[in-house]
Amino acid sequence: MALRLTNTMTRKQVEFKPLKDNNVRMYTCGPTVHDFAHIGNFRTYMFEDLLRRFLIYKGYQVTQVMNLTDVDDKTIKKSREKGVSLDEYTAEYKKAFFEDLDMLRIQRAEHYPEATTHVDEMVQLIKKLLDKGLAYEINGNYYFSIAKFGEYGKLSHIDLEGLKPGARVASDEYEKESVSDFALWKAWDENDGEVYWETELGKGRPGWHLECSVMSMKYLGETFDIHTGGVDNIFPHHENEIAQSEGATGKPFANLWMHSEHLIVDGRKMAKSFNNFFTLRQVMEKGYSPIAVRYALLSTHYRQQLNFTFERVDAAANALERYIDFHNNLSDYPGGESSGEANGFIDSMLKDFEAALDDDLNISAALAVAFDFIRDINRLKAENKLSGEERDRALEALGKIDTVLDFLPRAEEGIDAEIEAMIQKRVEAKKRRDFAEADKIRDDLLHKGIILEDTPTGTKWKRKI
Repeated sequence: MALRLTNTMTRKQVEFKPLKDNNVRMYTCGPTVHDFAHIGNFRTYMFEDLLRRFLIYKGYQVTQVMNLTDVDDKTIKKSREKGVSLDEYTAEYKKAFFEDLDMLRIQRAEHYPEATTHVDEMVQLIKKLLDKGLAYEINGNYYFSIAKFGEYGKLSHIDLEGLKPGARVASDEYEKESVSDFALWKAWDENDGEVYWETELGKGRPGWHLECSVMSMKYLGETFDIHTGGVDNIFPHHENEIAQSEGATGKPFANLWMHSEHLIVDGRKMAKSFNNFFTLRQVMEKGYSPIAVRYALLSTHYRQQLNFTFERVDAAANALERYIDFHNNLSDYPGGESSGEANGFIDSMLKDFEAALDDDLNISAALAVAFDFIRDINRLKAENKLSGEERDRALEALGKIDTVLDFLPRAEEGIDAEIEAMIQKRVEAKKRRDFAEADKIRDDLLHKGIILEDTPTGTKWKRKI
């Protein structure tokens, strides 16, 4: 079955085909590193991770670019308030962003270009727009004239009837209904402090929208396969990207646009004023594992709003426990007599899992397929109707779909020497029939996130999810 994805531009599903050979070139809007990224941001990054992983699962080579916005109104304002340089201020949040990506097992992109290291290329794009009559200058500020780009609004389908010619906006972020000429380059003023570049355009800095056009085209070419982001980026950010990119090159910018819906918290938009604004670190401080957060953020279709609650994370942890226990228990199963059913379950699972994700990344259906498979194989195992060969093939199939889901424990996530010693002390305490000491060690390990299970083949451990 062919992969079909929803194109924001047309609001329709289309069959996906790379523009060139088997290589998918994909651009994903990254973070503005003025603070820790929140779970709403990671909802979008998780959708992009699912897309990337499934493309690789399908056999495509993926070249992904994610920008880091390290110069804009927010980063400048906050660095000045803290009394440190822009680079020093943003370095902390760049580091935290990559730590959070790794904790959530979001695969790294091939390129993470920074806005501050691509200013020369931005100046050249502005010059090209000036030469084409699509940009103009006022008091050292350079603006894009949307009235001169006839297709403005084609992504967001925004009504331009009320457009006032010459209306301009200089701030990096502005009201969604503000259809105005936007800043490509902002002349230096005292609010920028020491943040500026001396260029052919004068002393100043680039506008926020410009960086994505420059860095996507530098690393992916003037026309590439997929551009992704959250729905809040559709207008004005992505609309402006299209205008300045296609205005400069005369070529289509991205072949396919994909956007994930908002994350809301307890039925309300996430906002600091509602006291429901969470970073990944804040969620983990409440005792939740990042893998449970991964499941919670991944398990709702990307085009549906995701209502984030801690009950949802609890449910995700329970589902993960079933998934991981299935893998671990099946690995320990010695094998029995084959009933002849297992291979059919395995083949159907692999076929139906791929078919679900081929349908615009229908992750809910894909997860249902995976858990139906777990139920069916568990029944065969309980009835001792699963051979050793079938066991191995079932584990291989689970491993294959886990390249997309990435829920299983990793080899490097073993236990350290201290934990291992505690487990051994408990084994010895049980041999001495010192059950009080054994129970105390079990409780101490549980406090450290290690769960012990006494089985006929010995004591086994797993991490609390």
